[in-house]
Amino acid sequence: MKNPLQFLFEVKQELHKVQWPTKAQTMRYSLLVVAISIVVAIYLGALDAFFGMLLKQFV
Repeated sequence: MKNPLQFLFEVKQELHKVQWPTKAQTMRYSLLVVAISIVVAIYLGALDAFFGMLLKQFV
C-alpha cells in the first residue's frame, strides 16, 4: 500500500456509492429473519420430538 491516507480517502468515496437500506427496509428484513428462524425452529423441534417418540417405540 503506497499511502494509507489515500486508501482511507478511497474507502470513504466507495462508501458514499453504497445504497444503504432505509430504516423501514431494515426493520422489515429483520422481522423476516426472526419469523423464518422461528418457523425453522418449530419445524426442527417437531421433527426432533417425532423421531424421539419413534426411537422410544423401538428401544
